[in-house]
Amino acid sequence: MNDELRRHYERWVYPRYPLLASVRPWDTYALNLDTLHARFNGALPSSHARRILLAGCGSFSPYPTSLANPGVPITALDLSAANLRRARLHCLVHGRFGVDFERGDILDPAAASGEYGFIDSFGVIHHLADPLEGLRALERRLAPGGILRLMVYSRGGRREAESIRTALRLLKIGDVATVKRLIRRAPAGSRFRRYVDASSEAAFDAGIADAFLHPRTRTYRIDELMALVAETGLTPLMFAHDGALPSIPEEVARLRRLEREGEETPNFILYLGRQPLGECGLSPDARLMLNPALRTAVGPLRLAPIVIPPRLGRPNSPLGFVEKRFLRRFISPVPVASLAPEERERARPFLDALFLVAFR
Repeated sequence: MNDELRRHYERWVYPRYPLLASVRPWDTYALNLDTLHARFNGALPSSHARRILLAGCGSFSPYPTSLANPGVPITALDLSAANLRRARLHCLVHGRFGVDFERGDILDPAAASGEYGFIDSFGVIHHLADPLEGLRALERRLAPGGILRLMVYSRGGRREAESIRTALRLLKIGDVATVKRLIRRAPAGSRFRRYVDASSEAAFDAGIADAFLHPRTRTYRIDELMALVAETGLTPLMFAHDGALPSIPEEVARLRRLEREGEETPNFILYLGRQPLGECGLSPDARLMLNPALRTAVGPLRLAPIVIPPRLGRPNSPLGFVEKRFLRRFISPVPVASLAPEERERARPFLDALFLVAFR
């Protein structure tokens, strides 16, 4: 069913990061299974749910996901053997193991079978002929309480790219070499030249192919995305794109306003849950734990302040000596009842940022 997509990614491995490109462990904090499950269920995942699926893993994501989740079994599923070879090589170069690389289609029930506590599907379903079928296929693989991270193109974020794609189709241009010649000849200040100069993807061949020559791409307005999700049994939990508000209704309203005013919108990143039990917050019977991906960031020998890149759409405050010392207290879980009221208030922003997690 997805042969055209497979051929595209066999030809254009994506994303094409250098093999030596690395990430720091704390950059992966929004991919940690224990933290995500506890955030939205108030409990750590059961042994049954301690599995991760990268649904359309591309050539890079197995590396940071395995870095965020040492010891957790990870299945990296992709249509493209070329993507999987590159992803496997990137993991080997950086000493990451425990990833099962599987070539297959998310629409095939036999592919990546079983249930998973966390599924990451970043930039995938908007390339399917039937995105709802793809979303339901992912839902069926989620364990109860499981979390799905979804990224889809927004109409406002892809406006210029889609205009270029349409123009290239009308001109019957379908090869990267010709697009690169057009880029070189584009007048300074033209819409085309401004877009490619600002686009990181236009700097390399696979990026050009993905941005302008992809065989199937769909964009969404926010109401279209929410209607798609409503066709499933999944619960919207949190938006995580740039500028996202913590409240789902408030963020939907903000995005609607941007769309009405013709403003650019970010591509949508949304965490969804299957039968989530809800957060337990700083209730007296809960325990508070440091996000495991941040352990090296707060180590006593790391003296310089650290600014952790935002992964939930909102900037993170710098972690100086005082903040790191406070967070180190929670490397092992600490009962909330043992904290003074001022300590609980001090922990709250870190809980919101996903640096700390509460669970029963």
